[in-house]
Amino acid sequence: MIRDMVFAKREFHPNPAPAVCTASRVLARFTWGKREFVLRQTILAPGGDSGWHYHDGTLLVLVTGGPLDHPATDCVPVTKRPYRCFREPSGRDHAHLARNTGSAPVRLTVLYINPSGCPLSQSIPPPPCTGASEALGTSP
Repeated sequence: MIRDMVFAKREFHPNPAPAVCTASRVLARFTWGKREFVLRQTILAPGGDSGWHYHDGTLLVLVTGGPLDHPATDCVPVTKRPYRCFREPSGRDHAHLARNTGSAPVRLTVLYINPSGCPLSQSIPPPPCTGASEALGTSP
């Protein structure tokens, strides 16, 4: 049974830290059984990033606008090309960063399939391979 279905055409709002130069809007949200489905659009301005994070649920992502830099915590470069879909698996083992290293905005349309009551993402400190953990005061 679908509960609490909401359709919205809202303005884009800046995403909270640790995201930088990104904004999102929710297009639809509903609960079905023990899962929450959220359809969301996000814009990453040039130089913008999501901050390191993971998801409790699975995501289906469509990239439009420009290429998306999408490394995991091993810092191996991964580029998602425009007009391609990809799946982000759930869990801390699949933590990553979404980053726009280009000169044009990157747009993402994302379907989140989350356990009910979970946040859309969980932030983590930058991995050691970034060299940023000590600068942020997160080293042991």
